Amino acid sequence: MDEISTSNPNSQATKPLDPNAAVSTVQTTMDKFLSVANVEAVYGQPIREGENIVIPAAEVLSFAGFGLGAGSGSQGAGESENTGSGSGGGGGGRVFSRPVAAIVISPKGVRVEPIVDVTKIVLAVFTTLGFMTAMFTRMAKTKPPKFNI
Repeated sequence: MDEISTSNPNSQATKPLDPNAAVSTVQTTMDKFLSVANVEAVYGQPIREGENIVIPAAEVLSFAGFGLGAGSGSQGAGESENTGSGSGGGGGGRVFSRPVAAIVISPKGVRVEPIVDVTKIVLAVFTTLGFMTAMFTRMAKTKPPKFNI
């Protein structure tokens, strides 16, 4: 699990928003994401064991966000108010990966062996049971409507 974060080193309190600096911030962040989320992150190095070759495979999930801003206004109170402008930008995100399968190449053929994440399954079961218990409890406490005939 990698965390990627960049900020605009050119942002200063008195400098207007520079479009080139904004593009540079976005480009730097995207370059970091592309270097992390590549084919080597999905398929591992082949492992030879006798006549068999095993290639690990992973699922890679990445997301990113960017922000740019500029503004001006007065700072301070009293007779000596200073007016100024500021700008800034930044970007960041995360890349997650987890193993999902192993590709086994043997003299008998090629097969894909899934990797089951037991912890994830157990957490999903407990979450579902908890939600169902809460809903049934709420339904049991609700009074049925009365109809006037």
